[in-house]
Amino acid sequence: MKTRSNYWQLLPYIRPQWQTITKGFIGILGYVLATLTLINLAGKLATPFGEGNVIAIAQVAGVCALVFLVRGFFQSVQDIYMAKAALRVAFHIRQAAYTHLQKLNLSYFEKAKAGDLSYRLTEDVDRIGEVVNKVFHDFVPCVLQLLAIPIYMICLNWQLTLATVIVAPLMGILIGWFGERLRKYSLKSQNRVSNLSAILTEVFNGIRLVQAFAAESYEITRFSHEAERSLKAKYSAERLKAIQIPIVGFLEALSGLSLLLVGGWQISQNNLTVAEFFSYLAAAVLLIDPIGHTTNNYNEFKQGEASVDRVFELMAIQPTVIEKPIAIALPKISGKVEYRHISFAYQPGEPVLKDISLLVLPGEAIALVGASGAGKTTFVNLLPRFYDPEVGEILVDGINIQDVKLHSLRRQIGIVPQETVMFSGTIAQNIAFGQDSFEMQAVEEAAKIANAHQFITQLPEGYQTWVGERGVNLSGGQRQRIAIARAVLLNPQILILDEATSALDSESEALVQEALERLMQNRTVFIIAHRLSTVRRCDRILVLEQGQIVESGTHEELLALEHRYARFYAQQFS
Repeated sequence: MKTRSNYWQLLPYIRPQWQTITKGFIGILGYVLATLTLINLAGKLATPFGEGNVIAIAQVAGVCALVFLVRGFFQSVQDIYMAKAALRVAFHIRQAAYTHLQKLNLSYFEKAKAGDLSYRLTEDVDRIGEVVNKVFHDFVPCVLQLLAIPIYMICLNWQLTLATVIVAPLMGILIGWFGERLRKYSLKSQNRVSNLSAILTEVFNGIRLVQAFAAESYEITRFSHEAERSLKAKYSAERLKAIQIPIVGFLEALSGLSLLLVGGWQISQNNLTVAEFFSYLAAAVLLIDPIGHTTNNYNEFKQGEASVDRVFELMAIQPTVIEKPIAIALPKISGKVEYRHISFAYQPGEPVLKDISLLVLPGEAIALVGASGAGKTTFVNLLPRFYDPEVGEILVDGINIQDVKLHSLRRQIGIVPQETVMFSGTIAQNIAFGQDSFEMQAVEEAAKIANAHQFITQLPEGYQTWVGERGVNLSGGQRQRIAIARAVLLNPQILILDEATSALDSESEALVQEALERLMQNRTVFIIAHRLSTVRRCDRILVLEQGQIVESGTHEELLALEHRYARFYAQQFS
């Protein structure tokens, strides 16, 4: 989704910083007034300088030094407060973007590149902060000087001013032309860099697979090609800036030469005194710096606009699962679940679930079996509202889940996935994931129920052992038992087990299965399993085929039918 690219989108984040920005503006005004005072003193220096009056020159120079000191003080005030405001703006934009991402649905993250999202929330937001800082710290003071100094120059001599600024319109057109092209090149460059970041994230997450397939050379080639594209995009922007600098510099030199020619002619005609020319020359010299800064700032703003584009493009994406404004908090539930005529499709015209109806009573254990692609995972993903059905409704304890707050629904549904996700932190923090505060005794009790306490206490630092990203220093069985401990600590009334033991060896599976049986007691449970040995004792087994429930019953009842479930069972245990 595309948003209109401009800096006005930053106003809601800049406005709360108005007090800090006001303090910075006091510094800017003081700086500009001190600059105008220096210009005036330059004219006063001309007469004693021409007469060789050393004492008078020293007095004026002393005053100039004092003014420079005051000017430096106001510049410090400006720098401190404007930097503070810019950093706060970047912080709030980053926070808002991250908060917005948390509201987006699984369907978005299934397509998005993790590296690209990381780049937008780090590098792009940092660049926006730098641009905001440049605006207040550099651009605004330069603009004020470009307004105040020319007015002073016009008052001194309008003919000289005309000679000085005659090339200004051409410079403005050129700067605008270069700036717009820089914005396009920068957007392309930043997209390339985010692609590089995405490749790095993919490879580092799948480094085991890369090495297992001896695909290092393939990945190096892929990375090199993308790095070369990034290089070319950056080089295009730098080449454009390199061409711009001498062109603008030449125009500035023409402006200076015009000033000297007209100034010399004015003095020869007695229309201008030497003192006035000194003041005017000082003004012109002090004008060069803000012109150069404004040009450079404009280029940076156009480059920064690409970052604004990318961040606010992200924030313009709307979630498909939306909480109603009048949603209520779901009270503590007993675990009754009802699917009423549910149909769902990821892509239009390609249904995954077709008119499914099901009533599950509190405490029932329901197993879902069927071939890959039958719709088992989709079926359970609708319950915590990871997706919304196209047709039909799902009720928990008789309440439509679309009428309740998402947090109150999901906090009462525990999920133990096939692949446990671990986060950087201690084992205790991973078990208590999502809880701001927790008691260690409760964490340990949860770990004991999950058959995890013994191996945790044997680790060097026990529950305070640091777990790296993805939990690579733990075995699959250990990670799975930590996932079960998470669910135990959450104490949900509804439990979803998604292939929770399929990737484990026999010894680990036995420990995990024992922990799961403890966890399942007195809870409504949905089990997805390819290993039919894990679902024999379920109250009901549902066989899904092409998005429909084609068989339903206990293990013994379905074997007696000698149909689809019986065939699955025979294939596994033949």
